[in-house]
Amino acid sequence: MTNKELLYKKKFIWEKLNGEERENVFKLGDDYKAFIDASKTERLSIKEIIKRAEEQGFKPLDEFNELKPGAKVYFVNKGKSAVLAVIGKDKIENGMNIVGSHVDSPRIDLKQNPLYEEHGVSLLKTHYYGGIRKYQWVALPLALYGTVVKSDGETIDISIGDDDNDPVFYITDLLPHLAKEQNDKKLSEAIEGEGLNVIIGSLPAEGKDDEKRFKLNVLKILNEKYGMIEEDFHTAEIEIVPAGRARDVGIDRGMISAYGHDDRVCAYTSLKAIFEIENNDRTAISLFADKEEIGSVGNTGMHSEFFNNFVGEMILLQGGGDFLSLKRALANSSMLSSDVAAGVDPTYSNVSEIQNAAVMGQGVAMIKYTGSKGKSGANDANAEYIGKIRKIFNENDIVWQPAELGKVDQGGGGTIAYIMANLNMDVVDLGVPVLSMHAPFELVSKTDVYMTYKAYKAFYTNFI
Repeated sequence: MTNKELLYKKKFIWEKLNGEERENVFKLGDDYKAFIDASKTERLSIKEIIKRAEEQGFKPLDEFNELKPGAKVYFVNKGKSAVLAVIGKDKIENGMNIVGSHVDSPRIDLKQNPLYEEHGVSLLKTHYYGGIRKYQWVALPLALYGTVVKSDGETIDISIGDDDNDPVFYITDLLPHLAKEQNDKKLSEAIEGEGLNVIIGSLPAEGKDDEKRFKLNVLKILNEKYGMIEEDFHTAEIEIVPAGRARDVGIDRGMISAYGHDDRVCAYTSLKAIFEIENNDRTAISLFADKEEIGSVGNTGMHSEFFNNFVGEMILLQGGGDFLSLKRALANSSMLSSDVAAGVDPTYSNVSEIQNAAVMGQGVAMIKYTGSKGKSGANDANAEYIGKIRKIFNENDIVWQPAELGKVDQGGGGTIAYIMANLNMDVVDLGVPVLSMHAPFELVSKTDVYMTYKAYKAFYTNFI
């Protein structure tokens, strides 16, 4: 064995691609931008996923009386999470190949009673969702999306801020001339949670002299457009997200800036991959969960039973089984927890341990463990399972890199991996490296997006 063969060396994807594949990188990037522009919230993500799935021949689970190999099935859970399956030749009880991502992203939510006015301005009270850095969300254009249930039970969808003719919304910040006290605070405290108040209006209702005329004008506009009254805010889910479309970054157009790469870039690549699966031995599953950014709680997060119930229903449609059949199916399954990785930021490389960090453009990142400090809360995948994945990737020319979140005592984070591992299945984290994670606009490399799609496809088509 030569010295070259003994050493491990990372590779840049671009050095490995031929002319046709280079074109495919940009084609996939354009399609991904269209996907993420249509997926500004978890509800919109699921709608876009199902729209694309139906175009590929997937049908709701309840339309099937039996499941035969090749059947394309989907299930939507309360409009916020979903599962797609391509049924394999082997019984589901013998295990599935699962790629699981999440479709929620850090954002700002409206409180239940949000609308008020101060000094001639109408504002909305908010409560942030997930691990945002609050100072990044001030002084930039914002969009408003949501679902409102009115008093008569009618449900309406709201979308304001991303159409070219729409107004946008705004959270103010102090001018530097008056920010002495703010400048003396820690970065994490300079903008307080209760200070993330969104400007929604600044004009009074015409001909009104009452005390709430600015707030009243906002309500009048909402009533004319959506039939809303103020009490409807109490039965609504309304989210504030950055306004603006996904854009190419760099004069070479090698990167994409967008809101919500974490984790819709992995949702997209797993979706794209499962659309190309056929004649598979094992059933292929693409799983899209909600609430990951706040601990995977609630009836649409991975701590709920929606996925287990879906698998149980599929087992029944294959001819029966009992409670143990479900347990066996889960324990015999293999999973990629498809969540993003922290890419090395050239400006802030000091927080990364470079030898074990994900480098942009060097492929899909495999993260053996997440958690924090002493691997607290980590899944920590076993060597045997990683060895199987490594073999598949190397045999299919997948450019991949081992990675961890950052320096050992720098911080930490988690994914849905540990939840699925609790079902006794093999799980490892695998996803796209990202810069400026959890910022209003994040960055990914088009080459990494392309290689992640190829990695998920290779995983689906191989028996683990």
